[in-house]
Amino acid sequence: MRKQMSKKHGGNLTILGKSKTKFPASPDKAKLETFENKYSNRDYWISFDCPEFTSICPVTSQPDFGIITIRYIPDKKCIESKSLKLYLFSFRNSATFHEEAVNRILDDIVKACNPRKALVTGEFRPRGGISICVEASYPEKE
Repeated sequence: MRKQMSKKHGGNLTILGKSKTKFPASPDKAKLETFENKYSNRDYWISFDCPEFTSICPVTSQPDFGIITIRYIPDKKCIESKSLKLYLFSFRNSATFHEEAVNRILDDIVKACNPRKALVTGEFRPRGGISICVEASYPEKE
């Protein structure tokens, strides 16, 4: 039943409905899947709140923790949430600065679904007494 639903509604979804989940080792190995936006005739926002984002500091190799929020207005395609979860999970063992992570996520969202607008925010827990908030938007603000 689940396979039929993903074929019927998503066309080429390969991750949703699998009984065993493979976790990608890095963002380069992760796949953001999409499905057809049946309401592409109107603007509406889709929001994903991801409160358990983790990555590795490229200098100290210590874990970094943060909240990633993704908001976008889809055009022809929408991001499938399970593939997004696995994609974000793939940062867990990746050495990346906060600024790089947020901008990479935005670039990959834009590449996957070509939204009308998108905003990715990363609110990272304090390290050394300073917390960092990074925001990247598409199209870029003028």
